[in-house]
Amino acid sequence: MTSEAAASSTSPATASSSPTNRDYYWIRSFVAGGVAGCCAKTTIAPLDRVKILLQGQSPHYRHLGVFSTIAAVPKKEGILGLYKGNGAMMVRIFPYGAIQFMAFDKYKTLLNKKVGISGHIHRLMAGSMAGMTAVICTYPLDVIRARLAFQVTGDHRYSGIADVFRSIIHKEGMRGFYRGLSPTLIGMAPYAGLSFFTFGTLKSLGLKHFPEQLGRPSSDNPDVLVLKTHINLLCGGVAGAFAQTASYPLDVARRRMQLGTVLPDSDKYHLSRL
Repeated sequence: MTSEAAASSTSPATASSSPTNRDYYWIRSFVAGGVAGCCAKTTIAPLDRVKILLQGQSPHYRHLGVFSTIAAVPKKEGILGLYKGNGAMMVRIFPYGAIQFMAFDKYKTLLNKKVGISGHIHRLMAGSMAGMTAVICTYPLDVIRARLAFQVTGDHRYSGIADVFRSIIHKEGMRGFYRGLSPTLIGMAPYAGLSFFTFGTLKSLGLKHFPEQLGRPSSDNPDVLVLKTHINLLCGGVAGAFAQTASYPLDVARRRMQLGTVLPDSDKYHLSRL
């Protein structure tokens, strides 16, 4: 029985032997990436909204900590207040997750076959390039979502996604949709790269040294060994936490720039720059 990593060297050739199989693979990858992204982001939506409120120093919650804000938001805005901006997030995260998922495999193949790069650096570069591609394609939706999530009940500036879109176009022009893109891309390279790199490394080491304890036969191919579900989640969590910690300062800069004139102290930031 071979591991998933070892089997991957033969799977592209098998997939490419049939156009129908290849098309099905990319459709499945697109749907899987999008659905996975939507589920993950909906699960952590309350924490994500709290993060935006604290990063932007909302005058309503700036004196509180993380757990105090989680408790205060439902009291002030109702339980749905924890999910404010989640609709815009869903509109964004499906194409984002799908593009990143597909681009990672595409860049990985490109770097391996065309450039001749393999091993750990191969995953690091492919992950960074995939993350940056997804960010550029969906960035305007991230700006819209951040502004919706930052506003507090009773102090609304926008009525919905379409209203934010019209307001940015009218007051800031197209450049308004790309505020903070530079720190986003700079932070995305280490985030996506370290995330894929760490996850891939943990998976390879686990299946290599502890195949029976951590692995199970793949449902698609019993001869291929994949990580058990709970181990897969654990590796993904460790990889995400490590990558997020490394790139977090740039994430704060991105949020401050995205929120633009919504911030009470917006004159302190060079908001006209990307």
